[in-house]
Amino acid sequence: MRHLLLSAMLVVAAIFGSGGVVGATDDAADLAQNSCSFPFSKTDATGTEVTVKEEPRRIVTLSPSAAQTMWEIGGKEKVVGVTKYAMYLDGASAKVNVSGAGMTTVVPEKVVAQNPDLVLAPNIIPDQTVQKLRDAGLTVYKFRESKSIEDIYAKTKLTGQLTGECRGATETVSWMKDRVSTVRKAVEGEDRPKVLYVMGGGFTAGNGTFVNTIIRTAGGTNVAAEAGIEGYKQVSNEVVVQRQPEWFVLSGGMQVPDAYGETPAAKRNNTVSLNSNYVNQPAPRIVYPIATLAKKLHPEAYAEANATSTTTETTAAAETNAGKTTTTTATGSGGQPGFGTSAALAALALVALLARRE
Repeated sequence: MRHLLLSAMLVVAAIFGSGGVVGATDDAADLAQNSCSFPFSKTDATGTEVTVKEEPRRIVTLSPSAAQTMWEIGGKEKVVGVTKYAMYLDGASAKVNVSGAGMTTVVPEKVVAQNPDLVLAPNIIPDQTVQKLRDAGLTVYKFRESKSIEDIYAKTKLTGQLTGECRGATETVSWMKDRVSTVRKAVEGEDRPKVLYVMGGGFTAGNGTFVNTIIRTAGGTNVAAEAGIEGYKQVSNEVVVQRQPEWFVLSGGMQVPDAYGETPAAKRNNTVSLNSNYVNQPAPRIVYPIATLAKKLHPEAYAEANATSTTTETTAAAETNAGKTTTTTATGSGGQPGFGTSAALAALALVALLARRE
């Protein structure tokens, strides 16, 4: 329903003007012209020109982000194999799990057994694994790393071209751009509250992470990035207290350490819980945590921006439905399952987090 409504809006905008929808004219042109054609060729992250000769009917995704993208663009029925961290997707349990025993490994033999027309691999899959699958006669496209929201837009459209789901991919990107545009409009010129992403064991997310992108896009300041932290690393309790975060962002059932008690966020119980599957995967649903966080950090500005958007009804309904099923807002740390401060557990959680990322 969401995709159909957006298609109608974009076609009208193309005929009569943008009507206030950011990027509507360009996206309407995409809808009219961006139909899939095969054979389709594109050079992937391995430097190999990959050619998909005809529209694939059997697809294996080697990352939860690729699976999520297929679900969003309308291609989930083509997917026959997924990895274990994609099992949160509706209907994924009916697909074959091609994961191995490790956090990020896949079993090539399981992939080959599905007789796929196309395999979608994330950048974290080793080139040796990709080559082994190619040696078995499979067509494998390995994506480059996505480092920005714009990269996710491009990857979503590319996935559509590779899989024969161009229209669904264009509609998805149009919806994503509209939602992100509304958030950016809401936070423009607003003060940026200080935010800390709490992982457990003292780990947090700094520069170069999608968590940092989410915080910045939602109108916050990532205190870990300000402290010079790169990637996912530990931050001392002293630095956290010194940086005085005003909000804690929690993911995956984390709880706020007692050592953070002397911060505005702890004193005011300012915590936001986000779905880790969306936070850590460079895929379309990343817009949900962005919107959820922006709504918490800037409630009045967010409400005003939504009120002036010509697509409020459609996008608000999508976000409301997502919020009911996948995101919750915490009012405190009590009662949440703890992660503990063990460095070993923290390390395992970090590996799992990065495994879910792609």
